Amino acid sequence: MAKKQGKQVKRGKSRGPYVPPVITRVKFPTKRIGEMFGRVTDIYGNERMGVFCEDGKHRVGRIRGKIKKRVWIRKGDLVIVSPWDWETETADKPGKCEITWRYTNAEISWLERNRRIPEILDINNIPL
Repeated sequence: MAKKQGKQVKRGKSRGPYVPPVITRVKFPTKRIGEMFGRVTDIYGNERMGVFCEDGKHRVGRIRGKIKKRVWIRKGDLVIVSPWDWETETADKPGKCEITWRYTNAEISWLERNRRIPEILDINNIPL
């Protein structure tokens, strides 16, 4: 009796040397509609994060539904936030905002080279 052959395993092709991504266009916050830079300081779970914003305030950020499943946001990432203008801020509760964009490492290095990131958002100087 002939022996059955198992499935053949396909081997991936070598991809060659690493080529860094070429930055052609970097998204900026639209100041006209209130967007600003922010740094993620804490992760609370359930798509909520602590964000230190460009205006010096700590806010609770909610990941926008469009990027929720596509982008992983970690502590220390540079993001664009859109503060909620309908939320009444009080002294005991932080304001809320929506995280609309996360920058990649290549985009962050381009922003740093061109001095576009505010100094208050330097990762070592964020007050807790």
